[in-house]
Amino acid sequence: MDPQRVRVYQIEALVLRQQDYAEADRILTLCTPHGKLRAVAKGTRRSTSHKAGHLDLFMRAELQLAKGRNLDIIIQAECQESYDALRSDALRFTYACYVAELLEYVIREDEQPEVYYLAVDTLRRINSEVNPSIWARYFDITLLSYAGFQPDLYHCVRCGREIQAEMNYFSLEQGGLVCPSCYTNRALQVSLYAQKLLRFLQRNKPADINRLTVADTTLGEVEHLMLLYWQHVLEREVKSAVNLRQLQNEMTIQSQPLHTNTKSKQE
Repeated sequence: MDPQRVRVYQIEALVLRQQDYAEADRILTLCTPHGKLRAVAKGTRRSTSHKAGHLDLFMRAELQLAKGRNLDIIIQAECQESYDALRSDALRFTYACYVAELLEYVIREDEQPEVYYLAVDTLRRINSEVNPSIWARYFDITLLSYAGFQPDLYHCVRCGREIQAEMNYFSLEQGGLVCPSCYTNRALQVSLYAQKLLRFLQRNKPADINRLTVADTTLGEVEHLMLLYWQHVLEREVKSAVNLRQLQNEMTIQSQPLHTNTKSKQE
């Protein structure tokens, strides 16, 4: 059968973004095994909508769509995974927003099943694992590889010599580590612990990552480095990362104990 003549089709998808449209509809940005797709979910803003509960943000759903002139129309939806913790936990939700924003920038409108299944696995783990940050970093490294921007972590991107176990640097422009001999003030300092974490994430599978114990300072360093590299690659600000940093700062302040000064009274 000619795919161009198929009027109704089924597809599995993650909801990355919702946008209000007309009086009661929404336009959804979807990540699917076949790439990025934008579709209309008619009537989902009405309280009586049966589809709305299956098409919430970050849900994975089985969809039936009808071909439309400009945008395809979602006519049926059945939720497969809802990732409830993403909507009840502010930190997990913000990490999910980060994943969704990067996906929107990177995925194309053609076959990319590996990106889709990476996204599903990442949201599943951010939803349920103890430390969502490590899974966001695994997502960073793996998505960069799929997008053709895998950082070189084993050889100096300037002289080609093997990187040694010492303080090295990272070049955003050249996409990898720089040895001390090739350092310039445009390269970013990278601690030995951060280098080890980046290499581990790049060469290991999720089952191995579950065994990791990483200091918060190292995770913070790698998070900052990945954000700067993404912004260089995309040539734009990653807005969800700003919200993430603000939330992390607020949580740090709230976790600090209160100190009160007491003065002795003189009689």
